[in-house]
Amino acid sequence: MARPIRRIALSTGGGDAPGLNAVIRAATLAARNRGWDVVGIRDGFTGLLTPEEYPDGGIIELTREHVRGIAHLGGTIIGTTNRGNPTAFPVEQPDGSWVEVDRTPELLEKFEQAGIDALITIGGDGSLTIANHLYEAGLRVIGVPKTIDNDLERTSTTFGFSTAVEFATECIDRLFSTATSHGRVIVVEVMGRYAGWIALHAGVAGNAHAILIPEIPFSLEPVAATIMERELRGAKFSIVVVAEGATPKGGSVSLLGKSVGQAERLGGIGEKVAAELQRLTGKEARTVVLGHLLRGGTPTSFDRLLGLRFGAAAVRALEADLDGVMVALDPPNVNFVPLNEITARQKKVPLDCDTMLTARDLAINFGDSVQY
Repeated sequence: MARPIRRIALSTGGGDAPGLNAVIRAATLAARNRGWDVVGIRDGFTGLLTPEEYPDGGIIELTREHVRGIAHLGGTIIGTTNRGNPTAFPVEQPDGSWVEVDRTPELLEKFEQAGIDALITIGGDGSLTIANHLYEAGLRVIGVPKTIDNDLERTSTTFGFSTAVEFATECIDRLFSTATSHGRVIVVEVMGRYAGWIALHAGVAGNAHAILIPEIPFSLEPVAATIMERELRGAKFSIVVVAEGATPKGGSVSLLGKSVGQAERLGGIGEKVAAELQRLTGKEARTVVLGHLLRGGTPTSFDRLLGLRFGAAAVRALEADLDGVMVALDPPNVNFVPLNEITARQKKVPLDCDTMLTARDLAINFGDSVQY
């Protein structure tokens, strides 16, 4: 017999991604059409853990009016954060130092006090790992996969990825003009953390001449050779796309830093690659870091539709009395997979996938010794 539902909560955690508001709209309408109340938790779980920081107490009622006309908007109307993990919540000590405290029991109590029967949590690997922990602790949870990085297992794609690739490709198109005019090497650094999906797809679609991804530790000598070969053929410019998590052979990932309660911040590899390519080739090299531009803006129709499908499917999962699962795209359908199966490892770019094979056929250099 299905457990009764009267009130559900939505939360969005981790980095923002185009399509979040589409999920919120679909889940809210689908739930209210079933007679359920819907609330949104501010900034991940922070609204419940520190309600005193919010004029509205950290929880807002999500009505039909709240979600009207939001599917095309970027960001999230309930806020998000990549801090405040309830299993390792940062707490400042009297001496100014910080410790991480597991506030899971307190959080579960707050869900009960708020009369919330189930949670739909929308996030990437970090947020869904937290979701699985809360499920194992006794909370009824449905996960929705969100990340521009497309690095979650058991779903063919995540919403936000299409929009990020579309914008990165447009930027590469624009950079062709200035690179051609000045005969420069332009290095484009894109997000993606430890997976190269954005770099690969945008690089191939944008006709880049070299693509450096985390899945292939790189040397820059082959890239420099490609640049000089193009020079001899009369092509005096080159475009190099670099994933933020790409690493040189024998080296380590480039970090900008790490704050208490926050994942390490990747970045800076583009500048290093540009400086070394300028030294190796003698050609002027410039860097463009797309960074958070990839997270903002209007979602593509694909991401908008996928967000709507995921939000509605999450409500159907609750109605079917499912628990501890994530909605996942398995074209042409949306299915449900156990949360613990998608948090064990990241989805990396398979080096034999068709997009990689296409890139090889186009003689795109990956900083390795593969001959064309």
